[in-house]
Amino acid sequence: MTHAPPPPTDLVGRTVGPYDLERLLGQGGFAWVFRGRELDGSPVAVKVLMPRYAGDPQFERRFRNEAETAAQLRHPNIIRIRFVARSGNYVYFGMDLCADSLAARLQREGPLPEADIVRIAGDVAQGLGFAHAQGVIHRDLKPDNILLHADGSAVISDFGIARALSGYVASTGVNMTIGTPQYLSPEQAQGRPLDARVDLYALGVTLFKAATGEVPFTSSDWFELARMHVEDTPPSLRKKRPELSKRFERVVMKCLAKHPDDRYRDAAHLLADLGGKDGTAAGGLAGLGGLGGLLQRLRRWWSG
Repeated sequence: MTHAPPPPTDLVGRTVGPYDLERLLGQGGFAWVFRGRELDGSPVAVKVLMPRYAGDPQFERRFRNEAETAAQLRHPNIIRIRFVARSGNYVYFGMDLCADSLAARLQREGPLPEADIVRIAGDVAQGLGFAHAQGVIHRDLKPDNILLHADGSAVISDFGIARALSGYVASTGVNMTIGTPQYLSPEQAQGRPLDARVDLYALGVTLFKAATGEVPFTSSDWFELARMHVEDTPPSLRKKRPELSKRFERVVMKCLAKHPDDRYRDAAHLLADLGGKDGTAAGGLAGLGGLGGLLQRLRRWWSG
């Protein structure tokens, strides 16, 4: 007889590793996220693998390897992973606790002001650029994985999780969807080789969502949605929201190019376009301080 796994609420009030779990924040397809505290009382977010995956040695190994790789990505716009371990029957990692997420903010507020979107885009692009320079691709960037600090700055979470899942699926043949269909690049939908530009496509979908409240392509059928990513032209941003600047629309549409060669070559080129070619602010792009400021900030991250 198969026993049902315990619900995540059973962990509330318990200690896992060095963390006291206070309440459930959310859950995905394979893990629960709790608000917790370290022994010194500092707040922390704790991601705990669901028992069905924690009990699979191959999945646990891949998950821990990828989490440990992500923990080496030390950058202001990438979530800091503090600890990756097993405690009893639980495999988990602790990370910095953020006040909000882009997904939650969009759910509360709907489409955001362009200046806010561009500031978030600049933070995310800097985090992606750093990770890509280390050879790490996210593969599942979306508003849920963009966390917001109390000061509004954005950080990327869940680096390496999609890679761990895809490796697990490839080696076991288990039936599991990798990535989020609304944010999949055409090359992911077609099963073609991937490089860092898949993250720029997903960022384009994310910016489209932040600006309009909708993703470019929707369908209840996974295969139809994949076809749309590969074949259909995204709707015009400015037809949906005329007050958006032409420059912002160009940036988003370039991120959403079907072929990777037609997108930005890397995050640095995306950052440059966000700031404006002449180094002056325009419309909602003022918040980033122009091209010169952007490149100066980027050089600090590279040298840092």
